Amino acid sequence: MLLDNGALSALVVLVVAMSLLSGDFLTTQNLLNVGVQAAVTAILAFGVTFVIVAAGIDLSVGSVAALSATVLAWSATKEGVPVWIAVLLAVATGIACGFVNGVLISYGKLPPFIATLAMLSIGRGLSLVISQGSPIAFPESVSKVGDTLGGWLPVPVIVMVAMGLLTALILSRTYIGRSMYAIGGNEEAARLSGLRVKRQKIIIYALSGLFAAVAGIVLASRLVSAQPQAAQGYELDAIAAVVIGGASLAGGVGKASGTLIGALILAVLRNGLNLLSVSAFWQQVVIGVVIALAVLLDSLRRRAGAGSSAVGSTSSGSGRKGPQALKYTIAAVVAAAVIAAVSVFNTGSSGASTKIGLSLSTLNNPFFVQMKEGAQAEAKKAGVDLTVTDAQNDASQQANQLQNFTSESMKAVIVNPVDSDAVGPAARAANKADIPVIAADRGVNKADVATLVASDNVAGGKQAAKALADKLGGKGEVVVLQGTAGTSASRERGQGFAEGIKAFPGIKVVAKQPADFDRTKGLDVMTNLLQGNPGVDGVFAENDEMALGAAKALGDKAGKSVSVVGFDGTPDGLKAVEAGTLYASVAQQPAELGRIAVRNAIRAADDKKVAAVVKVPVKVVTEKNVARFK
Repeated sequence: MLLDNGALSALVVLVVAMSLLSGDFLTTQNLLNVGVQAAVTAILAFGVTFVIVAAGIDLSVGSVAALSATVLAWSATKEGVPVWIAVLLAVATGIACGFVNGVLISYGKLPPFIATLAMLSIGRGLSLVISQGSPIAFPESVSKVGDTLGGWLPVPVIVMVAMGLLTALILSRTYIGRSMYAIGGNEEAARLSGLRVKRQKIIIYALSGLFAAVAGIVLASRLVSAQPQAAQGYELDAIAAVVIGGASLAGGVGKASGTLIGALILAVLRNGLNLLSVSAFWQQVVIGVVIALAVLLDSLRRRAGAGSSAVGSTSSGSGRKGPQALKYTIAAVVAAAVIAAVSVFNTGSSGASTKIGLSLSTLNNPFFVQMKEGAQAEAKKAGVDLTVTDAQNDASQQANQLQNFTSESMKAVIVNPVDSDAVGPAARAANKADIPVIAADRGVNKADVATLVASDNVAGGKQAAKALADKLGGKGEVVVLQGTAGTSASRERGQGFAEGIKAFPGIKVVAKQPADFDRTKGLDVMTNLLQGNPGVDGVFAENDEMALGAAKALGDKAGKSVSVVGFDGTPDGLKAVEAGTLYASVAQQPAELGRIAVRNAIRAADDKKVAAVVKVPVKVVTEKNVARFK
């Protein structure tokens, strides 16, 4: 059976390797975590399987998932629509997006890559428009989809299995399933054989949209909120899972079981690397290498002729159906028995050193890099084992990381939330395991937190407004560069600045545009804003990276005719303040924040009393006092 399936061989090798490397991997709780973490990717991938078997591609499934969940949450909570109707609207949204993709491809003659790329942007944009860039609380009745049955069996896993069985049924037992293989094998031959190819393609892409909607509902249920930026990049994971599972991008080959195996490989890999405390940066490298090796293994197996039939074949001869089904059934039972036995007797690692987990919202920002460095320095000084993970601004990925920390029986967990609401369920799971949770920089909602170590973003925004207004003499036109839509840091800093600038009626905010906390985007957005607002006098950027990009766009005007104020007090930001290109930056002292968070985590792990809130001072840094902060 292993020789007959390269992806399954890769999964078995991964499971064995992770079991040997980490005593926490093959435990019942962690295996359930792997299932939950694979669920959303697998459901998306099942829908993408239909498209790839038909020789197409769908890059829009992540955005469609986010849009469907947002429609559900908005209609049920903001508009008062009955929940069951809201669920139908969400599903209809997914189907409609897929239908539009199919029409553009079949009748508009657009390449699938271009049509679905356009829908990726449209879906994400509509999600942001509907939600106004902020997460929307999910209806409590639907949020049960993210819970467990009987206190142990995760509902997302049940949904994943159900959708997998539905995929297998459609591919192997229905007219549309056979049409997919025919179109993917040779579209022209399928058309000449009497298939209505255009109509079938519309149905295929509509099915992909339907599965994306279900995945979005499951994801939002786990996070108890619809995140407008949820599922970013998930389309790539879905495509990778399908290809790892043995499908061909050329079409005509693929099956549901292979896709499920591909999704499990990705989940096992991420889970295991977290347990092994592999650097967040190296994790991306390792995942890419393993994906390539898994596909290569399957390719070599095919060349060697180990398999006697194509992966996409729906039958392998009537005379072999019985023995083959019996073989697979016995193999599945034996594998389940072995895994169950090992997981029951494996209680996890019992290392003597104090283990603390730190989940950061992103490491693609100097502020959080400094926070990590401060935390690592304090951990080294105290002699504790600190595991740092990067959520990459993905609330779902952060929930997975906290689940993994809980499986490892960490003594304490520090979390810098991507979103304060979305991290709540995973934090509550840590509460149930008697693991103290420390919130860093941003709070955690609807969960018990031992302490909150943070600076006040709202207060910092107000200080930035006053500093900029004082510099401009209370008069002038300013623009605001906003951070990533939906993040609490962007909301709070923007709120503080808006409240603070009201005290200066002579100052007018002429434009607000998001630049996603990114220096390059800050440069591009500021360049565009200058075309419509050439007389701008000041700029407030919600972090230093965007402020530095804005200063680059302003050129010689920066620090002279146009005053730029940033936020965070990063090393590059402070250098720019010293050089005069930035007028000021609101410094949060991130390294100190990281040190204090670890210090309090150690105290909480030792059952010592900690303060409910620890405030790290926020200071406005200008050329006059920058030397102290450097």
